[in-house]
Amino acid sequence: MKMNRLFEIVTILLNKGTVTAQELADRFGVSTRTIYRDVDVLSSAGVPIYMNKGNGGGIRLLETYAISRTLISQQESETLLMAIKSLQATHYPELDSVLEKLRAIFKSTTRDDWVEVDFSPWGSSQNDKNKFSDIKRAMLQRNVICFDYVNGEGQKSKRTVEPEKLIFKSNAWYLLAYCRQRQEQRTFRISRIKKLEVIAEIFEPKSSPKQDLDAAREDSQTRIITLKLRFQANAINRIYDYFDDTFLWPNKDGSFTLEASLPEGEWLYSYILSFGSFVEVLEPEHIRKTIVKRVKETLTIYDECS
Repeated sequence: MKMNRLFEIVTILLNKGTVTAQELADRFGVSTRTIYRDVDVLSSAGVPIYMNKGNGGGIRLLETYAISRTLISQQESETLLMAIKSLQATHYPELDSVLEKLRAIFKSTTRDDWVEVDFSPWGSSQNDKNKFSDIKRAMLQRNVICFDYVNGEGQKSKRTVEPEKLIFKSNAWYLLAYCRQRQEQRTFRISRIKKLEVIAEIFEPKSSPKQDLDAAREDSQTRIITLKLRFQANAINRIYDYFDDTFLWPNKDGSFTLEASLPEGEWLYSYILSFGSFVEVLEPEHIRKTIVKRVKETLTIYDECS
């Protein structure tokens, strides 16, 4: 608690210039004697803090003081700046001013244009790129949003929802929201949301306990299966996009076996088929048969064209 107060005192002085001991005491709910002791602690730590008595006096810092020289290291300040820079990827334009203020506080001279984070997929339309800012605005202002949605089974629907939270999980962004069509909390994969529109209607947040992401999944009726796959070595780069090493073990022939619990559905079949001849389904048997059937159906299409 004391460390937090010391840090906030420095921040207040950086922003306001000069503050009286009584103002600080009232703000933190402590005595002026405690504030004086805090000033002594900061001074002992090397913070150039001064006190002037009389009219117009108060507590102040040396004008050239920068936080990173004492309480926050240069590496920590650059990490903080980098984190805020990354948040701009979700289209928070107001962070430009925040970055400028922090650069001034930390006296940062390091370039911050060496990285750019963009969560929108390749080939995105302008509507796709505006999703994050539109959803964020709707959540803050409690606006209802509507959109077209395609679920994991390829079924299309029109949804009207009350947005609650943006979640990043398993290499994808999701929207947690109360769905008026389903009359319950659901999650929607952002990449499958199309023609999103923020409407003027205001909603009152539901008082019911929030479910977790898995419980509120839009395809929550999908059965979870334990899948075992054998991948050729040249497919390892794609496997690492979704799975950790703990799900894999190497085979003597250089291939890798993966075992994971995943929801069965159209997306799973498409994912397996996307590896072509670089993957073999070992278990369960019904998934193996489904993949074989689909490969044969694909060959039939090409046979008809030849």
